[in-house]
Amino acid sequence: MRVLITGARGQLGQQLAQCVPQSVDARFVGRAELDLSDSQACAEAVENWKPDWLINAGAYTAVDQAESDQDVASAVNAGAPQSFAQALHRCGGHLLQVSTDFVFDGAQGFPYQVDQPVSPLGIYGSTKADGEARVAAALPVDRFCILRTSWVYGPVGRNFMRTMLNLHAERDQLRVVDDQVGCPTATVGLALACWRTLERQQSGVRHWSDAGAASWYDFAVAIGELAQMRGLITSAAAVEPIPASAYPTPARRPSYSLLECKGTRAALDLPAVHWRERLDQVIRSMVQL
Repeated sequence: MRVLITGARGQLGQQLAQCVPQSVDARFVGRAELDLSDSQACAEAVENWKPDWLINAGAYTAVDQAESDQDVASAVNAGAPQSFAQALHRCGGHLLQVSTDFVFDGAQGFPYQVDQPVSPLGIYGSTKADGEARVAAALPVDRFCILRTSWVYGPVGRNFMRTMLNLHAERDQLRVVDDQVGCPTATVGLALACWRTLERQQSGVRHWSDAGAASWYDFAVAIGELAQMRGLITSAAAVEPIPASAYPTPARRPSYSLLECKGTRAALDLPAVHWRERLDQVIRSMVQL
């Protein structure tokens, strides 16, 4: 199976590269090889290599910056998936589009099902939702899978966990929002879910995250505790919970964005692993580097 993967140097792309199945002929492309804001280049990448599957792990993920950079965010998060989907339709391939919990507004207070209407709060979520819609319009339902995930982090790249590790090492006290709830999702499990999606030819909309629920405050506390326990930092900072109103940002974020993942776990035959267990796994892997 020939698979083209975008976002090669991102946190998910690097994790996907570490667990490529033996049956896969994988080609990874990063920003240097493929500008996702160039729709023609995206189409040509598909037409030149003719993959059986394309995993679109590349995205514009700067949530706050997107509020003032809408054109580029839209080109990358909506235009690129559309170009990929249209080219794959012509070439006979399939698309795995990685999406986000930010397509929901977080108002309902219980986990979101795959078939619920989207209602994004900001530009980032809106462009990702637009990308989903364009993919669904361009490909038959059995030729694409939209995999929504949440709060992604890993041992490389720019993410909340790595930022918190640096702050725990540098400061005595941190202030972190405690009234936004979701689920941290480690790239190690997400990458396995992506490859299993291709292996099992999954289609339609799917949700994937680690198990359990947390606020950003819960996540920050756990990062400090586990990093100190594993010797990655000498001491953890004290973390003070604060409301989101005390930490204003350009983009609004959903207050509750838990995704219902039971159906996806059953379809992929992958276990539910609690986010804290995954976090410990990631931190232990960083100690060994």
